[in-house]
Amino acid sequence: MMSNATPQTIDVSLDERSYPVWIGRGLLDDSARWRATLRGRHALVISNRTVAPLYLERVARGLDGLRWSSFLLDDGEAHKSFANVGLALDALATLGATRDACVIALGGGVVGDLAGFTAACWMRGIDLIQMPTTLLAMVDSSVGGKTGVNLSAGKNLVGAFHQPRAVAADIGTLDSLPDREYRAGIAEIVKGAAIGDTTFFAWLEQHAKALATRDETALVHAIATKVRYKAGVVARDETEQGERALLNLGHTFGHALETAGRYTALLHGEGVAVGMLLAARLSERLGMSDPADTLRLEQLLKEVGLPTTVPPGTDPEQLLALMRLDKKNTAGTLRLILWRSIGRAEIVSGVNEADVLAILREAAKGRD
Repeated sequence: MMSNATPQTIDVSLDERSYPVWIGRGLLDDSARWRATLRGRHALVISNRTVAPLYLERVARGLDGLRWSSFLLDDGEAHKSFANVGLALDALATLGATRDACVIALGGGVVGDLAGFTAACWMRGIDLIQMPTTLLAMVDSSVGGKTGVNLSAGKNLVGAFHQPRAVAADIGTLDSLPDREYRAGIAEIVKGAAIGDTTFFAWLEQHAKALATRDETALVHAIATKVRYKAGVVARDETEQGERALLNLGHTFGHALETAGRYTALLHGEGVAVGMLLAARLSERLGMSDPADTLRLEQLLKEVGLPTTVPPGTDPEQLLALMRLDKKNTAGTLRLILWRSIGRAEIVSGVNEADVLAILREAAKGRD
């Protein structure tokens, strides 16, 4: 254990300001560190009914002397809704939150996205601190300022870019994370390597077992490497005008799978895992990549315990219809993140829907 170790600090440097991402054990209790980023007298902690009983009291001790309250969601992607944003905004109003207030997101990606969107909306934008409690949120959604809520038509169709003032990733919270959700977080780590880091991908292949079994040294290295990579991309392209779109490798397929399954069949990270593999197979079909790279990706995903097949009963035509709603699309044509090889992802516009449908039909029939 690393309870006495100094947290790693990774700075996300933007044009106007930068903010720290702290990675270590015991950060929720290290209020001297994160409270220094609060500027006003009001704080709203947004969490969910699974996480709050475990960790809210520890955060509350650091808020002593402030006027604060909490707003709790039910657990699950289905609760990342406009209705809950409205209730969270009502909680800020009840608190009397002023423009120097802060929203603290204590939870996984659903909590972080909704809390960030709430902070972006209140008085046209107030401070946000991310305290991610899932591996997926630590390595992805808590860093970079993307916020959003879901519509029945699709995932994250409404949102805003709203950067936090700090991210406190307390790896001690992962001790209570169920194995399935932990593995879902590994998908985002694999994704970062698949997009742009062949050396890290090879490291993951060598340390897959250690990472899957929560070896802390491997875990901290993997989190820090992925966050450092994402921080660099965000610094170069904060609002996703170019390079940052590469971070969506697997997401167009994955979001469609999540939506088709009503956010219950697959966790987000599981959707990303299957989606990455579908993107690799499409790249292979288009003559862009070598089948050997697809196989390496599939083997790594299996080794860390992630799914590599679409859920039973998946309708390829429904998935294609959902993919047409993806935010990356332009001029009514599919715009996907594909790859040339491991570590060489690229944005491909005008992808032929017939090729996509062929991949989806093949996947629905089963390919092992």
